[in-house]
Amino acid sequence: MHATEAHHTSALAEADRLMTVCNSCRYCEGLCAVFPAMEMRRAFADGDLNYLANLCHGCGACLYDCQFAPPHEFQVNVPSNLAVVRNDSYRHYAWPRALAPVFDRNGLWIALLAVLCVTGFVLGFVATQDPAALGNSGDFYRLMPHRAMVLLFGAAFAYAILALTMSLRAFWRDSGEPASSWSDLWQAMRDAGSLRYLDGGGVGCMNEDERPTDRRRLYHHLTFYGFLLCFAATCVATLYHYLLGREAPYAWTDLPVLLGTAGGIGLVIGPAGLLAAKWKRDPALRDTSRTGMDVAFLVMLFLTSLTGLALLLLRGTPALGPLLALHLGIVLALFATLPYGKFVHGLYRFAALVRYAQERKRF
Repeated sequence: MHATEAHHTSALAEADRLMTVCNSCRYCEGLCAVFPAMEMRRAFADGDLNYLANLCHGCGACLYDCQFAPPHEFQVNVPSNLAVVRNDSYRHYAWPRALAPVFDRNGLWIALLAVLCVTGFVLGFVATQDPAALGNSGDFYRLMPHRAMVLLFGAAFAYAILALTMSLRAFWRDSGEPASSWSDLWQAMRDAGSLRYLDGGGVGCMNEDERPTDRRRLYHHLTFYGFLLCFAATCVATLYHYLLGREAPYAWTDLPVLLGTAGGIGLVIGPAGLLAAKWKRDPALRDTSRTGMDVAFLVMLFLTSLTGLALLLLRGTPALGPLLALHLGIVLALFATLPYGKFVHGLYRFAALVRYAQERKRF
């Protein structure tokens, strides 16, 4: 049987070839978790290759260290190939799968179109029902009633959670692993929280040249922890509203504002830094054929935090109404595209780290 016939895609067949070569060499086993995990197997099913691809953090060190890298006849380029396999896995495990191709290459334009549609609908509805609401300078819920806001965004968020849960379930089942223990989860949380394997074996991440740096790790941390702070701000504001009867907007010294401001700053700097690093990065390290939902997720995060901070600064001005409509449109587009873009890589990577923690205890 031909190698491509044994796998669902040519990228998976190439990953099988590369892992077979790397398993014979093992020079890079100290760089990250991918190569020790590779050494635990002699054959590579599709589920194993998708697991290894999502375990890869894309530091790029193995390409620069490899003696068989192009122009060698073996043409070993693990970072680029695993990036393709990783992107393919987002489509393969997406739920419902029929929606994945729609976003695959056009994610940014679809997200921006969703922003324009939602923003236009909100502005048009308010303009016909209560035109004065667009010029109000302090009442968030005059533009959109709190109940309507909760129903609309609650439904979008619930759909995103359902779709993400189903896709993660499919990814985990494909790995063939049993349920994880608390110790495995804790180890994976430690590895993910510190981005342990984004350091190229300790020297840093490769970017546009052979000089490693920790810039991408810093930008990832700002994005991830900024996201958590913004989520915490939303949770605290919900408790304020329903338990204490305190409605937005809140004072600058209130906890939701402090958490949201810190998180918003992180979500401006982090995504902007990751986008800049992506455009400057050595093309040999990445999947250059697709950037749709990868870029869309970062752009939506950046715009969400930017408009959120602008709302905070301009909430006492007549700009509040149009700016809130734009912010709501961006947030809704973010929720709608979450299950079909780069956001899922965090879930798959965490699941891969859990599986790696399980495997290390057995071998």
